[in-house]
Amino acid sequence: MAEAHQAVAFQFTVTPDGVDFRLSREALRHIYLSGINSWKKRLIRIKNGILRGVYPGSPTSWLVVVMATVGSNYCKVDISMGLVDCIQRCLPERYGHFGTPQTEALLSMVIFSTGVWATGIFFFRQTLKLLLSYHGWMFEMHSKTSHATKIWAICVRLLSSRRPMLYSFQTSLPKLPVPSVPATIHRYLDSVRPLLDDEAYYRMETLAKEFQDKTAPRLQKYLVLKSWWATNYVSDWWEEYVYLRSRSPLMVNSNYYAMDFVLIKNTNVQAARLGNAVHAMIMYRRKLDREEIKPVMALGMVPMCSYQMERMFNTTRIPGKETDLLQHLSESRHVAVYHKGRFFKVWLYEGSRLLKPRDLEMQFQRILDDPSPPQPGEEKLAALTAGGRVEWAEARQTFFSSGKNKMSLDAIERAAFFVTLDEDSHCYNPDDETSLSLYGKALLHGNCYNRWFDKSFTLISCKNGLLGLNTEHSWADAPIIGHLWEFVLGTDTFHLGYTETGHCVGEPNTTLPPPQRLPWDIPEQCREAIENSYQVAKALADDVELYCFQFLPFGKGLIKKCRTSPDAFVQIALQLAHFRDKGKFCLTYEASMTRMFREGRTETVRSCTNESTAFVQAMMKGSHKKQDLQDLFRKASEKHQNMYRLAMTGAGIDRHLFCLYIVSKYLGVSSPFLAEVLAEPWSLSTSQIPQFQICMFDPKQYPNHLGAGGGFGPVADDGYGVSYMIAGENTMFFHISSKYSSSETNAQRFGNHIRQALLDIAELFKISKTDS
Repeated sequence: MAEAHQAVAFQFTVTPDGVDFRLSREALRHIYLSGINSWKKRLIRIKNGILRGVYPGSPTSWLVVVMATVGSNYCKVDISMGLVDCIQRCLPERYGHFGTPQTEALLSMVIFSTGVWATGIFFFRQTLKLLLSYHGWMFEMHSKTSHATKIWAICVRLLSSRRPMLYSFQTSLPKLPVPSVPATIHRYLDSVRPLLDDEAYYRMETLAKEFQDKTAPRLQKYLVLKSWWATNYVSDWWEEYVYLRSRSPLMVNSNYYAMDFVLIKNTNVQAARLGNAVHAMIMYRRKLDREEIKPVMALGMVPMCSYQMERMFNTTRIPGKETDLLQHLSESRHVAVYHKGRFFKVWLYEGSRLLKPRDLEMQFQRILDDPSPPQPGEEKLAALTAGGRVEWAEARQTFFSSGKNKMSLDAIERAAFFVTLDEDSHCYNPDDETSLSLYGKALLHGNCYNRWFDKSFTLISCKNGLLGLNTEHSWADAPIIGHLWEFVLGTDTFHLGYTETGHCVGEPNTTLPPPQRLPWDIPEQCREAIENSYQVAKALADDVELYCFQFLPFGKGLIKKCRTSPDAFVQIALQLAHFRDKGKFCLTYEASMTRMFREGRTETVRSCTNESTAFVQAMMKGSHKKQDLQDLFRKASEKHQNMYRLAMTGAGIDRHLFCLYIVSKYLGVSSPFLAEVLAEPWSLSTSQIPQFQICMFDPKQYPNHLGAGGGFGPVADDGYGVSYMIAGENTMFFHISSKYSSSETNAQRFGNHIRQALLDIAELFKISKTDS
């Protein structure tokens, strides 16, 4: 227990001569430095709050305005048009040494200048908000930009030219608009037309018309009222009802994963790779706290909302019987680590100093070398987070609400994030097609008890140094964790580096106390609950078929020869592949973002359209001329791109109908139309993984520094989940999931259909690597 004694600042012993106090100077020093560090963070937050609050102004611009006012007054020019004199007359009566007329005049000029400065900031912010509400630029061809859009772009660049902090644009972002009910109904009926026969479509059209005329006007009024009052009329309900109120297991059903660089390898030393990665993550967190990260900008000038980043670290999803709760702490100075059935607490700081990568490597190596066995019930404890939410909530309340169990659970839930030291090795071998799929399965669910699925994310370290993430979904969407992951991989490779032997650079501080084992006292009843959750999770994991592959014939560069967007190309290929796989079309979900609006998250693009189905049917017949097929493809592509733009600009279908449904439940209003719409299964759920959100390196110079993206479990029992990353100019990665228990689906079969569909569409335009 040496580490426990080192954590005590003072001890005392009662003797016949009195009380003998023994102070630990080292412990007191750490407490002092920790306090200093906390105050530094508070001051930085206060400073950032001020700078963010006055953006695009600055203290320097305020000083310039004050100096201009004072200078003009010195030159006998009254630019205030008498307001300075008016302010001076309204000041309290003079008193003491400081009440001279010169002091009052100077104070009046400062007050006037501050008012002018603040008014200017308000005007600029409102102007910027108005400019950012314009989305016409998204619907124009790059070669046919209108004069209005050119003028708009110049104005936006001028108003946002000063270097912004992460949250500088938040108050300037427009609110997500509420679409009109007729527009949403029209787009909905258009989206389901290719999926329904004439009789079913007429029935749905009748339900929609009845809803639009009778029920919707009342619901819409409440929704518009909420949009005026709330920052975003969707996001809070989306987080609560889609994520936090779901009672099914997070593993597979909600959490998703992200992969490491797969074409290069920095080191085989597990602890060293983890030391660099954890250090890079805390560097990112420090930048996040100081708002030093640049906001993501579309076209390099249109800011995206950054609010989801606030809960990236120090966040845990706490289970409840009816609804879960997201617990976010302002600070955490440790990570929780799992290895061979044991839980550890690893401090990230020594006093106020962040541990260097070599120190962290040493700490993780100490855990790897620790021979102690798991305590009774400890090994599969994390299976509680992989099973049903109600069962976990009950077990948490019964067995983890007091004593050492509560203390140890707090150490996990209050950690910056969770780390897993796996005992298996994984890698991507292009000659072994199953290698990428096995790696994906390990990240998606592991062995069902070596991931803490409630944490905002779990950093997974394979035995051979390969890394990965398993991410809880409620706090943010994939582009947010992708931003962190790009920073970590780039920093690890290009800034921190390794020695020739594969260890972190530098010398370790061997005087650091070792990681702390977390103690548990798990009774037999709790072990039964753990085992029950494990069996639920194992059945779920065993039912998941995951097929991951790299598509090598071509990538984004050659797709552009079709004069279409790469995303539309892939989505149309998915429709062709699905029809070949199942012989029918299905309701298709593609996630798009609404982060051009304040607190925006996602919207659905319904990729199965009249135009895409017409192209697929023509391809299946095989009797159409190539020119006709090209025309049909371009129509389908243009329709998809237009739908994607509508979704990004707040004119989607599904979030509006979802919110109308929530309002109807609050009001106790029954709507057969909404009930049917919300019950429709997404048999094909798709998502494109973003990349290169941060310019950490030149991808042309380092073409093999590619992550393989990530994936998620199937949304429907008889459907597919497809995640894809258009990785640079020459390749793509696909992650396809389905369930073994469904006789309709087979992930590998569908993957082969996707390959062939991409090649068949490319053949229409004679795309191949030889054309490049």
